[in-house]
Amino acid sequence: MKSGFVSIIGRPNVGKSTMLNQVLGQKIVIATDKAQTTRKRIKGILTNETGQIVFVDTPGIHKPINKFGEFLLDEAKVSVPDSDLVLFLVDASEPAGKGDKWIIENVISKTNVPVILVMNKLDKISNQDKITENYESYQKLFEKEIPVIKISAKTGKNKSKLVDMIMEYLPEGELLYPEDIVTEESMRQIVEEIVREKILLNTKEEIPHSVAIKVDKYEETPDIDRIYAIIYCEHKSQKGILIGKGGSLLKKIGTEARLDLENIVEKKVFLSLQVKIEKDWRKNDKVLKNLGYVSDN
Repeated sequence: MKSGFVSIIGRPNVGKSTMLNQVLGQKIVIATDKAQTTRKRIKGILTNETGQIVFVDTPGIHKPINKFGEFLLDEAKVSVPDSDLVLFLVDASEPAGKGDKWIIENVISKTNVPVILVMNKLDKISNQDKITENYESYQKLFEKEIPVIKISAKTGKNKSKLVDMIMEYLPEGELLYPEDIVTEESMRQIVEEIVREKILLNTKEEIPHSVAIKVDKYEETPDIDRIYAIIYCEHKSQKGILIGKGGSLLKKIGTEARLDLENIVEKKVFLSLQVKIEKDWRKNDKVLKNLGYVSDN
């Protein structure tokens, strides 16, 4: 029996969360085509007859420009040293860029943890020569050749090969979690993430990065869960966009989130959403802490 921790790192929007959901066979983390969809480390747990892999999905890595950006970088960086393996996820349809080089120099090179280069988005490119060319551009950034696997997180291509490859690197050991557990996230955290996902999918431009969600109250009964959450934004204009004409957008976001939550808890859900302005919350230590954006390491 094998078991261990595997960190998933890479630039924003390379498909880390999509890959994790695909490997687990169910949705435990939100995934959209927008950068910064993942904001916190989230554990996804895969158990099979060979052992148990505890995946740690991390925010996309980029140079921080504010305190919130620093938190996102810390969330990714602190997961690496405690891992048994690192999956460096990249977009196979693109050659290595400055962002990939920065990750290798500032995160991967700072640890002795084994690394697998995971080239994702095979579904976007059919030219094998181009994939090989892009692969070589990544290998040049490393001091020595590292193992590689090519996948499509969207279609699931080679996901079984990826799991088998990961297992080879994990140490012998007992299960770290009960075999029926797929995540250790609380329902409050899941609610906050699902509401944020619906905002990401229904808004454009600056709105997705300017909002944060906080569950104010969660009342659980056998028949219905009553949830009261606050959507924080930075400016009055953003609040108007989120609410929409006659409250239409806020209602749409709430309905979509409620339906997802009812599928998860398998009962009725009452979801109340309120929008509040918290000016420049991404730069405020106190507010960041209240919203849970403070590293525990």
